[in-house]
Amino acid sequence: MLSRTADHLYWMARSTERAENMARLLDASYQMSMVPQPLAAQNENWRAILALNSQEEAFAQVYDEVNAENVLRFTVADAANPSSIFSCLRAARENAHAVRGTLTAEMWESVNATWIELREQNVEQVLARGVSEFFEWVKLRSAVIRGVTFGTMLRDDALHFIRLGGLLERGDNTARILDMQYHVLRDGDEGASDFYRWGALLRSLSAFQVYRKVYRDAITPARVAELLILRMDLPRSLHSCADGIVRMLPLIANSASAETQRQAGVLHAKLHFGRIEDVLAGGLHEYLTDFMDRIYELGEGISRDFLMPA
Repeated sequence: MLSRTADHLYWMARSTERAENMARLLDASYQMSMVPQPLAAQNENWRAILALNSQEEAFAQVYDEVNAENVLRFTVADAANPSSIFSCLRAARENAHAVRGTLTAEMWESVNATWIELREQNVEQVLARGVSEFFEWVKLRSAVIRGVTFGTMLRDDALHFIRLGGLLERGDNTARILDMQYHVLRDGDEGASDFYRWGALLRSLSAFQVYRKVYRDAITPARVAELLILRMDLPRSLHSCADGIVRMLPLIANSASAETQRQAGVLHAKLHFGRIEDVLAGGLHEYLTDFMDRIYELGEGISRDFLMPA
């Protein structure tokens, strides 16, 4: 496959997944903001979203104050912000258009229809209608695109690059959401509000019902971390994403990709044989930071080995 084609497919998948992940992150923070707390604490949570995505400087150039409405405007609909939901879905559509002949008609129509429908909305409508409804729409459209992809695409290199891009982005996002929320929630007060916050975190990753099924007990920080990091049977866990990556890389391997495959294998082994006691003993933040660094290095390796030079 031409590196240019692979590049467009890979980034189409990453952009679509990034839009969904941003919706999940914002939805989790929005749901948690419904819990009674001082305004300053709420605004710090919104500031953490900007810091997590390295957007503080870009945000400060547009807005004077960090609050819920300003952060939502910036991360949902700001066309100048490359990580906003608007920009991600636009990038997904542009990449899909560049390789339209490689995609099935149903897949192209799903990506294009999502962009057209998004373009007809504006941030005022989203805020007036309720941002949770919009976030659910983003997640639904991403799920439709993903379903059409797996349901209609030939199992060849095109699908492998799409899958690889989505898995890298998903793993990075799960680590970011968990890292941002865990330290706040771990030290929270026991009770109904604390349960609501943990529930919001799990729901943001489609893991609330799974948690109840697996553990059948009260929600605890250690079990949440174990579920989202080490359970391979949870689609959004770090282990599941790493497992998918090590399965995809051999299918597209070339003479230059041995080191990238080795790095992916090391990351997968760390998760496959890891224990939550060891993760927490060494510090969850440090563990997640190391994971995100390794995912970044994998992305750099994939770009170097298979995609167009930057």
